[in-house]
Amino acid sequence: MLPELSPTLIRRRLTSLFPAALIEDIARERDVVQRHRRIDITMLVWSLILGFAVDGETRSIAAFQRAYQTATNQKLARSSFYERFTPELRDLLRDLLAHALEEVAVPHTIAPQLTQFRDTMIADATIFRLHRLLTAFPATHEEASGAQLYLVYNVTNRTLAQFDLTSERTHESSQFRTGNWLRRRLFLFDLGFYGYRRFALIDENDGFFVSRLKRNANPLIVAERRKWRGRAISLTGTLLQDHLSTLERTHIDVTGEFAFKRRPYGDHQSTDRVAFRVVGVRNEDTDDYHLYVTNLPEEFTPAQVAALYGLRWKVEVLFRELKSRYGLEKFETGDAAIAELLVVAALLTLTVSRALLAMFQKIDPDVEYPEERWATTFRSVAQPVLADLALALGHPPPNLPEVVRREARQPERSRLTLDKRVAQAFRTGVWP
Repeated sequence: MLPELSPTLIRRRLTSLFPAALIEDIARERDVVQRHRRIDITMLVWSLILGFAVDGETRSIAAFQRAYQTATNQKLARSSFYERFTPELRDLLRDLLAHALEEVAVPHTIAPQLTQFRDTMIADATIFRLHRLLTAFPATHEEASGAQLYLVYNVTNRTLAQFDLTSERTHESSQFRTGNWLRRRLFLFDLGFYGYRRFALIDENDGFFVSRLKRNANPLIVAERRKWRGRAISLTGTLLQDHLSTLERTHIDVTGEFAFKRRPYGDHQSTDRVAFRVVGVRNEDTDDYHLYVTNLPEEFTPAQVAALYGLRWKVEVLFRELKSRYGLEKFETGDAAIAELLVVAALLTLTVSRALLAMFQKIDPDVEYPEERWATTFRSVAQPVLADLALALGHPPPNLPEVVRREARQPERSRLTLDKRVAQAFRTGVWP
């Protein structure tokens, strides 16, 4: 066993990420502690981060209460625990998430060419269902509720850079803000963020982008960026779609001109034109091209542009991890503030998981830890980790027989089991 893998390693990393004093200080600032003195706010936070696996895939207040009570050996009334889920607690979790994202950001280099960018970032969004009565988050169809989680994932630091929660009806691309923060950053977009005006604004702010080219895009080719051997067909002055079915070259690398509309001012909206690089990589299996639009310089070959775009898979894995491992879309609340609180708790779970992953990669750099395999393992040990933290914070070990008795028994004596209902029917002659 590696000497660094001591039994207290995980506990020490987590308590250094969120020291009890930090949680308590922010809780006082947010007026969480003053309103609820009886509860251990530090263990409540850790229960929200690590107690997600108690009830299978569901993030419910009842599940978090069971996690908290088991870890602290403390019994709370359901109504008393429910009252803790306030906007102030949500804001506390938001502050902790902001702190954690700065703490766990560890720059790493995928390829030397990417060091010229401040960050390589992926913008994307995912939809998940909410309680149908949660009208603050209307879905795209009637009599349903749905939320959209928008994220900007920083591939360079392996952390979340931005996030926002909106209704399902909000278009994901409207959440992406342009401005001088784009400078020297590279953004990878799917077609949900496709827009020549957006691309032009990124370029005007000295940022960079890579996006799949829309299937029906047909730019005018104004220049070719590479010379081809032999009697290659000249594409300059023609439209891209005129050649895609006949070209046989491995790569396409041209400058295409695109028309787009600027932001309207009053009743006036001007049309502008912009030139961007269009690259294509031939897919021999399908006998067509994967096409991309970008403003990356020519030092990035078409194959490298395609490989860069492949990094977008990281955000898809992240969304799948949040949903399938950390219960992002399994909410049972009709309260909008609580729904947002549970989303932030899920993002904290993800961030804590990635902080531990970074620690293990640092300890053992020659070992590969696939992110989804790591997430499955983290989920399986979350409850023991929570119990270990409770012991370290001064809580006695749980009385397991008492826990089993409390959680397994029928909560209301008036609710009869099937056996007792049958027995009652034999006594009374009435089947309820």
